[in-house]
Amino acid sequence: MNIKGLQKTSLIDFPGEICATVFVGGCNFRCRYCYNSDLVINHGEMRHISQERVCSFLEERSFLLDGVCISGGEPTLQENLPGFVARIKSLGLKVKLDTNGGRPEIIEALARAGLLDYIAVDIKAPWHRYPMIAGAEEEVPRIKKTVLSLLNNELEVDFEFRTTVVPGLLDEEDMVEIAGQIGGCKKFVLQQFRPQTGLMDPALETVKPYSPEIMERFAAACKRHVQSVILRGL
Repeated sequence: MNIKGLQKTSLIDFPGEICATVFVGGCNFRCRYCYNSDLVINHGEMRHISQERVCSFLEERSFLLDGVCISGGEPTLQENLPGFVARIKSLGLKVKLDTNGGRPEIIEALARAGLLDYIAVDIKAPWHRYPMIAGAEEEVPRIKKTVLSLLNNELEVDFEFRTTVVPGLLDEEDMVEIAGQIGGCKKFVLQQFRPQTGLMDPALETVKPYSPEIMERFAAACKRHVQSVILRGL
């Protein structure tokens, strides 16, 4: 496992659970608004954290934690992911996977093995705008497969779809189109964009986020297609 970061305690990364968050390096997308750009393009230069060290920490803290969130980067690119997740589960901890959805075969294998308790799939944009916003096009059919397997309850795992709402990249029309792509889902999370230094696209570092009122308007528009919309980060 190419582990590059460990947040020892989080109250927000795993809904309803106290978790530790593991960050892995490497990603097959180049999202312009990515907060973790170093994990995407500079992970080879970052300090490596051994899997043994992480597992030892989790074993020591298992009585204080409910679960572990595995994020990135893109976790499903890690060859040792199934073994790592199995080891976490052996400690009695739940596992949440943050993913771009582009490796449905990995997600399915983990879920069918009973190794996942929660999946968060980032929907970057309307399908036709993935090349411009996420630097990805060939992965779209695979993401669609992930979406359908979750919507059809084929994996029998709790999940959410989520989109970071970036002014200048996504507007109300885009958000409604995304909601249609995941139509009928139980939970669609609209995440507030937070400008900061070190974004993949430096031009976005000074972009002003949408106001809470506009985000609420987007949420209301999306509710025509999904069961519930949650605003996060306002």
